[in-house]
Amino acid sequence: MHVVVTGASSGIGEAIAREYLARGAKVTLVARRKGHLEKIATAGADRSHVVSADLSDPDAAWAWLDDAERALGPIDVLVNNAGVQIVKRVVDTDWAEAERMMRLDLLVPLRLTTLVLRRMIPRRSGAIVDIASLAALAPTPGMFFYNAAKAGLAAASEGLRAEVKPHGIHVVTVYPGPVTSELEAAARAAYEDRVTARNVPTGSPEVLARMIADAVAKKRPRVVYPRLYGATRHFPNATRWALDALTPPLKS
Repeated sequence: MHVVVTGASSGIGEAIAREYLARGAKVTLVARRKGHLEKIATAGADRSHVVSADLSDPDAAWAWLDDAERALGPIDVLVNNAGVQIVKRVVDTDWAEAERMMRLDLLVPLRLTTLVLRRMIPRRSGAIVDIASLAALAPTPGMFFYNAAKAGLAAASEGLRAEVKPHGIHVVTVYPGPVTSELEAAARAAYEDRVTARNVPTGSPEVLARMIADAVAKKRPRVVYPRLYGATRHFPNATRWALDALTPPLKS
């Protein structure tokens, strides 16, 4: 099995890459930080391939997909994980920064999915994994652009599932809540230090990675983690009310 993981240099992406390497898969790791990728890749020796690329660059080439398949064979699983967060007031957000985030969090996974599906459909097999966010179901105050990007990715992912199922391709939509990572730490630091901010239940990227790999293997349609946030899908209005009421103000 050949798995491509974007944003593989840290956090959830790193955990997914390590999980698949531990399961004996071949893994292409994609991110900007080559040194981080090479360190992770040592866990797989000849079963890993490193791609150092800034996917947010609008002029980025996609020839690395061909290189990855030459190195490790046809792509069986694409994990769209690369992303950044903007946690600040909408009127304080630089538009160029917002465009870059929207490109990386939404347009890049849509483009990659399109390119990889053109390879998977003739083979009638494969899986697409989209790392969305609970923010797609219950938007968080202070994350205007991030909410929009993840809601768009989640909608595209959920809608794609039925379209590609007749071609033997499975789609897993992932809704992570707070999970220990550089992004989560930076997001938490952007809010005023209150009891609610300090005590938000936070999950482990390693546990989430195992759940994602299992969902691909067992053809489950979606993953919500930490599990206690599962109610968000079933009671979105109540969750939004709670977020609006309990989310601390952003720092000045």
